[in-house]
Amino acid sequence: QVQLVESGGGLVQAGGSLRLSCAASGRTFSTYLMGWFRQAPGKEREFVTAISWSGSSTYYTDSVKGRFTISRDNAKNTMYLQMNSLKPEDTAVYYCAAAREWSRSSLYRRDEYDYWGQGTQVTVSS
Repeated sequence: QVQLVESGGGLVQAGGSLRLSCAASGRTFSTYLMGWFRQAPGKEREFVTAISWSGSSTYYTDSVKGRFTISRDNAKNTMYLQMNSLKPEDTAVYYCAAAREWSRSSLYRRDEYDYWGQGTQVTVSS
C-alpha cells in the first residue's frame, strides 16, 4: 500500500515557476514508476510526465517538454515536478500517481497506475 500526498501548488503569473512535491509512504516507493497527471475543468485527466524507479528514464507529454522536469529522491520517498515558463493552459489540478507494474507503451494511461494522491491546484494567470 502506498499513500501519496502532493504539495506546492498555487497561483502564479504566466512565465513563472512552481515546484510540486509528492511525498509517498511505504517501503517500496523506490520500486514504483511514478507519474504526474493533470485535470483541467471540464476535461479528462491527462498524462504529464513519469519517471522510472531509478530515475534514469523520464517521459513527458509534448506540451511540457523543455519546460517541466520530473525527478525523485528515493531516500526521501519524494517525487518532484519543476515547472518553468508556465502558461495559462497549464492550469489544472495536478495528481501524482504510482504504478507497481508498467510498460513503456502504457505508462501514459491512467489505468496503469495503482495509487493516486488527492491533487494540488495550479493556477496560471495571464
